[in-house]
Amino acid sequence: MQQQKTAAPIRNRTPSMDGFRMPAEFEPHAGAWMLWPERHDNWRAGAVPAQRAYAAVATAISQSEPVTMCASAEQFQQARAALPAAVRVVEMSSDDAWMRDVGPTFVVDRRARVRGVHWIFNAWGGRSGGIYSPWDRDAQVAAKVLEVERCERYRAPFVLEGGAIHVDGRGTLLTTEECLLNPNRNPDLRRGQIETLLQRYLGIEQIIWLKRGVYKDETDGHVDNLCCFVRPGEVVLTWCDDPEDPQYDISHEAYETLRTSRDKRGKSLKVHKLPQPGPLYMSAEEAAGIEQEPGSKQRHGGDRLAGSYVNFYIANRFIVMPLLDARTDKRASTHWCALARDPAGWRQHPLHHSAAAAAAARYEGITSRPFRRPHGAT
Repeated sequence: MQQQKTAAPIRNRTPSMDGFRMPAEFEPHAGAWMLWPERHDNWRAGAVPAQRAYAAVATAISQSEPVTMCASAEQFQQARAALPAAVRVVEMSSDDAWMRDVGPTFVVDRRARVRGVHWIFNAWGGRSGGIYSPWDRDAQVAAKVLEVERCERYRAPFVLEGGAIHVDGRGTLLTTEECLLNPNRNPDLRRGQIETLLQRYLGIEQIIWLKRGVYKDETDGHVDNLCCFVRPGEVVLTWCDDPEDPQYDISHEAYETLRTSRDKRGKSLKVHKLPQPGPLYMSAEEAAGIEQEPGSKQRHGGDRLAGSYVNFYIANRFIVMPLLDARTDKRASTHWCALARDPAGWRQHPLHHSAAAAAAARYEGITSRPFRRPHGAT
């Protein structure tokens, strides 16, 4: 009988050495993983509005592909009752609900094998600006997911969150200097060293560095809130037309970088501008509903929220996007519909929406953006 694979770390090897690469989000994938929210010091009203939003997102995605929701022992029954039977619920401890950042990055090879990369996680900055402490349970999530999936695991030797990177699946990666070069991530690594590690662990060759992420993004400028690939050679960019808004300079700066950049194939990029919602701010009522605890980021009424329509999820048959602002939701939806109809390589998808940001009252809108497990044999 063939021995089942486990998530034991692969020693002295990297994904690129073994012919593995990180696939693009728009490539077919076999399922989505999410984490159930429950922190009272990070979610308002006992996390109940956030749980409703996460349930809505999971339910929508489950119409296209399998979804696994991880919940703590204390929240397992509540999560199970809130979700349809099509969504698998697995008991798993964590410190919060951001699977994309704490979970593994799946990589694939030409033989359709799937493995995972387990990054070091420090809650978006550790003791120098991190969002909460401790984060030891989050640091174990990637290994646990890979154990359930029976995927072999590469243990990366540096701090990285999934939302800090975005790839086209053909050798090009997007990221921001604000995040990856931040001294609260990898203070002992220089830019060139980080580039080498990204190449080794993601199988990429070309890196496009944007300077900053969305204004007031608590992740220190994750690229997944600012700019993402929607197909090879094409990106969507959070856009601001108001010169008085701090986001204006950030978006225009990123546009100039993208306009003059080339991907790994040597081709220039087509940039689609998605309107920025708002600006959006946390209300005094929302802030009062969050329990202030030592070790966690303090919330206040009037805090600006880094809402973005770029924080989307491409399911196999449609797109899930957040509804953030009645003044801009329709324009953003129209942009996504146009992209879905584009004959350049994307299938036409019905459009699903989720009011996750409004319900969650936290940064990055639909930031749970579940991590996809790509198709492939394990």
